[in-house]
Amino acid sequence: MRVRIQKLLADAGVESRRHVEEMVVQARISVNGKLVTRLPVMVDPAVDKITIDGEPVAIPTTPAESKKIYILMNKPSGVYCTNVAQGEQRRAIDLLPPEIDKRIYPVGRLDADSRGLLLLTNDGDLTQKLTHPKFGVAKSYTCVVDGYVKPETVERMAEGIWLADPEKGGFKTGRTQIKVVKRATRSSVLQITIREGRNRQVRRMLAAVGHKVRELTRVKIGPLELGRLKPGAFRFLSPFEIKSLMEAIKPKPPVDPKALGGAALRHAIRDAKDRPERAGRPERAERSDRPERPKRPAKPSRPISGKGSAKKRQTGYRKPARGR
Repeated sequence: MRVRIQKLLADAGVESRRHVEEMVVQARISVNGKLVTRLPVMVDPAVDKITIDGEPVAIPTTPAESKKIYILMNKPSGVYCTNVAQGEQRRAIDLLPPEIDKRIYPVGRLDADSRGLLLLTNDGDLTQKLTHPKFGVAKSYTCVVDGYVKPETVERMAEGIWLADPEKGGFKTGRTQIKVVKRATRSSVLQITIREGRNRQVRRMLAAVGHKVRELTRVKIGPLELGRLKPGAFRFLSPFEIKSLMEAIKPKPPVDPKALGGAALRHAIRDAKDRPERAGRPERAERSDRPERPKRPAKPSRPISGKGSAKKRQTGYRKPARGR
């Protein structure tokens, strides 16, 4: 049975689907001795021989070999999230003991200069859904940046930042949740939550508003939290955590904006791509059949009598009568 090469290699624990696609474009993968550089690539795991950088790839053929495994690690700085090392790179899988002989790979991108929560697994479907923006799984980071972050800067980042993209020419980031933990003249501490997984997105967003990132730590992915896990340490996910992950990647039903209120309604309106109406309410031009409010009758003017200056007659001033 022929399948896409990125799905096959992801299920085999070689790399995530996105990384496999990048390696195909970079001409690093061969099928039956022939270099492949364009997608899609269809292969038969029972017949075809696949190599990466000249090294053969072992494809599991029995269910026992493809048993799913889920590991949460606190990745230190200077460690790379890749299984195919280039040069003397220190990989995240090198921190695991030799007893773990399963071929697993990191989920998502966490660059070498960043640290924090990293999920490693051989579950290709879970990896695809956790990293795809369509499923909107939240990822939270703690950032230490240079300078004083102004409130208008926080508002600008929350609305979305335009970033360059070599393939598409540019894109605007989605809505971002930002919490200022600490502000100072020389540095500030922010907590940022995004629902996308683009390359170095948090660093590029902060650079676009004039703040260089000094430290970046991922503290949460969906329901998973880093907690007090020490740098370089790891643990296996509990059955409850695995179940929570599966719930987090389920497609969300569409939300009716009419059922929302307050800030939630404003966010739903702002995120809508096509906005001919505001939350199902007709525009003012279409509400001409509304009855007009009756005008109040003008108060009758009070006649002024008696002697006095013109100014007193205009203001209605009357001199009190003297008693006899």
